[in-house]
Amino acid sequence: MRKIMCAILPLGLAAGVVSAKDQPLDLGIIDVVGVTPLQSNGVAASKIPANIQTVSSEQLEKSQSITLADYISRYLGSVHINEAQNNPLQPDISYRGFVASPLLGLPQGLSTYVNGVRFNEPFGDTVNWDLIPEGAIDSMALYPGSNPVYGLNSLGGAISIKTKTGFSAPNHELEVYGGSWDRHSEELSSGWNNGTWGYFLDLHHFEEDGWRDFSPTKADQAFGTLSWRGDKGSLDLTLGGNDNNMKGNGAAPIQLQQQNRAAVFTHPDQTVTRMFFSELAGSYDLADDVEVSGNAYFRQNRIQTFNGDNSNYAACAADPTLLCDQDEAIVTDINSNQVLADNSVLGATNNTSQTYMRSRGGTLQTAFAQDLFKHKNNLTVGTSYDYAEVHFGSDTELGSLTDTRGTTQSGIFVDESKVRLHTNSSTVGVFLTDSFSITDDLTATVAGRYNYSHINMEDKYIKDPLKTLDGAHTFERLNPSAGLTYQIRDNLNVYGSYSESARAPTPMELSCADPTAPCKLPNSFVSDPPLQQIVAKSWEGGFRGDLDKLLGKGDLKWNLGYFNTINHNDIIFRRDASSGIISQGYFSNVGKTRRYGIEAATTVNYPQLFSRFDDWHFSTNYTYLNARYMDGFDIQNPLNPAQAIPVVNGDRIPGIPEHIYKANLSVDLWKRVSVGVDGTYSGNKYFRGDEANTTAPLSGYWLFNATAEYKVTKNFAVFGKVNNIFDKNYNSFGVYGQANEVLPGFDDGRFVSPGAPRAGWIGVRLSI
Repeated sequence: MRKIMCAILPLGLAAGVVSAKDQPLDLGIIDVVGVTPLQSNGVAASKIPANIQTVSSEQLEKSQSITLADYISRYLGSVHINEAQNNPLQPDISYRGFVASPLLGLPQGLSTYVNGVRFNEPFGDTVNWDLIPEGAIDSMALYPGSNPVYGLNSLGGAISIKTKTGFSAPNHELEVYGGSWDRHSEELSSGWNNGTWGYFLDLHHFEEDGWRDFSPTKADQAFGTLSWRGDKGSLDLTLGGNDNNMKGNGAAPIQLQQQNRAAVFTHPDQTVTRMFFSELAGSYDLADDVEVSGNAYFRQNRIQTFNGDNSNYAACAADPTLLCDQDEAIVTDINSNQVLADNSVLGATNNTSQTYMRSRGGTLQTAFAQDLFKHKNNLTVGTSYDYAEVHFGSDTELGSLTDTRGTTQSGIFVDESKVRLHTNSSTVGVFLTDSFSITDDLTATVAGRYNYSHINMEDKYIKDPLKTLDGAHTFERLNPSAGLTYQIRDNLNVYGSYSESARAPTPMELSCADPTAPCKLPNSFVSDPPLQQIVAKSWEGGFRGDLDKLLGKGDLKWNLGYFNTINHNDIIFRRDASSGIISQGYFSNVGKTRRYGIEAATTVNYPQLFSRFDDWHFSTNYTYLNARYMDGFDIQNPLNPAQAIPVVNGDRIPGIPEHIYKANLSVDLWKRVSVGVDGTYSGNKYFRGDEANTTAPLSGYWLFNATAEYKVTKNFAVFGKVNNIFDKNYNSFGVYGQANEVLPGFDDGRFVSPGAPRAGWIGVRLSI
């Protein structure tokens, strides 16, 4: 530990800041942070007992990232990425060991908001990063810890996104780029206002063939806002939609990857998302120090998946003319007919799902900035309501494998795997947060939220009345938090806090929670024994400072902090040893898990370092992250699926590196040329499914990227970037599977998702 402390003492990160209403984010001037998802009110950053990281639209544009997830994985502290899908629009983002991912079945632990609207999907709390075009984002804030104000799922943090309006982005811009893998992007944005009315519109098309075999992606996104501003009030009507077709063929056997890094195991692996989003948000100043704000929204999202996989079915031993499962039970189709074992149904399955989600709701809050007992005080009280209906269906179609390990379609669907599940869920939240200045230097913050959630599930395809998916579940909890900040000196601040938050089991988890009848993720569900909600309890504290005018010019901001979060009744997907199938299992509470660590970072802006015409920018951050199980339980041996092995106190949680380091250096020359290099180190991590840490972990790796931009004129720029400069062969994700049934002799059992090779793109930007 002494070596770690010595290494991080020089590092730091500026406290995050969020823009005031309709003003672009400026890290050097504005120093307030939003304290609720609506972000309509703010508190000085130095008075918040947490280190909040932020991103501005200018930073997103300069980095040339393709999604918000791409940016935060490269630049923000304690964040790393798992490329489980190997698709640029579908990453797993992990912050302090808590996940925000588009994949069903992962233990989601971050809440995500867009303009105060919860963006986690209602069926599995997943986050689809492809739904919001990056060009429509005005700012983003990453809130650490178990902040109860951000509601369900804020176990390890919350992400709050604010989109542009015609008042915050009153300009017009066209950006086009292209390069490796036939990737090309065209984005048009336009904003305008006349002081009272304004509009903003962003249209984006993204397309590529992908660097791996059979992995093309196409995304069409549209996002716009119509705004009104008055002397005391404001209104914003926001509409958005997308039609995205993404193929990411995921992990491949490590032996196959050694032969060809671009190869895929089976294909296709396709996800189609079609979203419609609408929101009306407004605020009104009842007095100079009292503001009422709120929103109402309707959101609809259709997600379809098509996964071509190998098959667990084979000809029956007793009667080779019929098809049987691994337990030698005869397979029947959805018409109750026995399936004949001919070549059209041997070797492959097509697992498909359709999730149709419709959600609506709103939030109403009042912010008071009135002094209390002659001390400065900022109080916000509010309430929220969310209601969602989900229609989920999944099927398994029998087929065969082609020469390239693609799948054919037979039109025969397995009865046992058919699922038709309808759910509706309602959540009511009442919250309060208050920052009270005990003295000019000492501030106390208290917050709390009461959540009440009710979930109804209705099985529309009952195969066994004793194992119906029907159910009704209620979860409620009051979550508190409290913290202190103290301004030791003008440029030195100390903070500390304790917070609690909870996550109710999702309908998807509740539908797959029976250890006596395991299911195959995410394609079939079984009866639902009750699961307990997860409760996260977090402690964190640290120091932060701002050395303005370093050596007479420039500034240096830093932070050094410690965090400790314990999840009670954590939920994971436990693979079932009795089935002998490595992809089969059930969701279960597994007791306590803990994630603790040290964060340290520095941001330096140094104008005119070598001449009157250069501005230098440097940032670096390091995270030591220790994520472990605190209670024991049994899991399936990943190398022997029929054997159960114990997980014991102290085993590392898979998929989470212990060490994360990032650095970024950029320079602006003559106000026209910008050049930047960023590097990321992600430490080793265990394969997903190896909760007992029985096999060697994936190796850590360094990754470097570079960007450049030349402003030909005030309104015309040429830019380019190179990813993975040194063409590093690395694997960001590992899992276990069975490949030898498709590829004889491939019996290693380890599957990995390879990182993309060196690639480059160039483009132009025209702005008015």
